[in-house]
Amino acid sequence: MLIASSAPSGALVLVAAVFLASAVEMVEALTIVLAVGVTRGWRSAFEGVAVALAALAALVVLFGPALVHYVPLSVLRLVVGGLLLVFGLQWLRKAILRAAGLKAKHDEDAIYAEQVAELDGGTRGTSGSGRDTTAFAVAFKGVFLEGLEVVVIVITLGTTSHRLGLAAMAAGAAVVVVCIVGLIVHRQLSGVPENAMKMGVGLMLVSFGTFWVGEGVHVTWPGSDLAIPVLVACYGLVAWLTVVVLRRTGEGPGAGLAPTGEAAHG
Repeated sequence: MLIASSAPSGALVLVAAVFLASAVEMVEALTIVLAVGVTRGWRSAFEGVAVALAALAALVVLFGPALVHYVPLSVLRLVVGGLLLVFGLQWLRKAILRAAGLKAKHDEDAIYAEQVAELDGGTRGTSGSGRDTTAFAVAFKGVFLEGLEVVVIVITLGTTSHRLGLAAMAAGAAVVVVCIVGLIVHRQLSGVPENAMKMGVGLMLVSFGTFWVGEGVHVTWPGSDLAIPVLVACYGLVAWLTVVVLRRTGEGPGAGLAPTGEAAHG
């Protein structure tokens, strides 16, 4: 019964991790596209988005099947687990510092304003076809880089858990939800609790990374996939305690911090 009940639990954690991680990336991509469309024109922005999506699709077709069929599962889990630990710890560290007030929060409104200022003040380069090359390049870069992270998350999480289709559906749902929110909000995305999402994603990625690194070196986890939510809870407790300690020992440093407009993955 314990093993049977662990499968739905593992699937639920997988869906939540992929959905939240994909949503975070898509919020950042949407912010860039909105800034480009408003300031430089929607035609070139949409063309950049379309080409970026086509390039991502080509990468999936070329390298996705090879990753699934030719890499031993134990090796894949070890490598992916290590990468997830690195990515997850980076997200978790920044989310903890922001929650403790020691690092300025990542503000999509600030990013939007920064992108608008840069694009509006730049020279409007156009190609022979009338395309705004600056708008095209910025939209392409934003969607391609953020989308590439979503592809990596879907392939690695989905493949190592033998639930690639489920991971892809979770990512697709995140893209749809973010697009709907973008259409409704249109310009400001400050209502999205991004730091809380990044904290949750960091916890899940670290937990998945720990689980798969263990499986890659042939560790037998009690309850199989049921160990994942336990790892999430343990890491969550450690993160909460860390925030509490940092708030007590670092009083003041983050009090005057304004929201950051960094467009990178802060």
